[in-house]
Amino acid sequence: MQSAPEAKGRVERRNGLLQDRLVKALRLRGISDLDGANTYLEKEFLRELNGQFTVAPASPADVHRPAPGNLREVLSWEEARVVQRDWTVAWENVWYQIDRRHEGMSLAGKSVLVRRLLDGTEQLVYRGQKLAWRKLPARPKRQPVPRAAPAIKGDPTPAAGHAWRGMGGAVGKEFWKAVKKQGRLARAHRRAVDSGRPPLRSGLPPSTALRPKKEHEQRQSTKGHSLVS
Repeated sequence: MQSAPEAKGRVERRNGLLQDRLVKALRLRGISDLDGANTYLEKEFLRELNGQFTVAPASPADVHRPAPGNLREVLSWEEARVVQRDWTVAWENVWYQIDRRHEGMSLAGKSVLVRRLLDGTEQLVYRGQKLAWRKLPARPKRQPVPRAAPAIKGDPTPAAGHAWRGMGGAVGKEFWKAVKKQGRLARAHRRAVDSGRPPLRSGLPPSTALRPKKEHEQRQSTKGHSLVS
């Protein structure tokens, strides 16, 4: 807990007053041992000092707040920690296993408060409720996470005698391959008819792969004749 600079200043002024006046008063009375100094401090010096500097309050009302219910838990060290998937909590290299009776809270992944009292007592608290736990002798071993089986490399197509082919899947594939092939042939035939070129003896339309090249050569030759003329 940090105090305000003003409060620190009052404390330091008080300490300076004691170190100055108390040392001189002990010397004047010839006190040089610890027991004699403590006796004089309690019975004479503090009474005279308080009587000299005490100021009556402006109001007799007491504005002090009552102390919390349990000072043992307030005056303690505490820190928030996240519960692991195996219901363990780690703090200062110590592992705590939360009891199964708290399964209804679904604490995995949530934050709990680890508290250590002045007498060494330890507590695990979640939203004001104290948890049951036990301390583990060592770090728990993590269970391996199962991994998915690797994909089969190579051609996944079943063999010719595979039972899958009798279920209609392969037949459907072949059917749609034939339909797509017929569509390609029909489109190529229409392009050949539109171009005015007769089909080949095989029934396939003439290839148009060289058409752009020939048309380009014709344009170049026509362009050259026009320039010469």
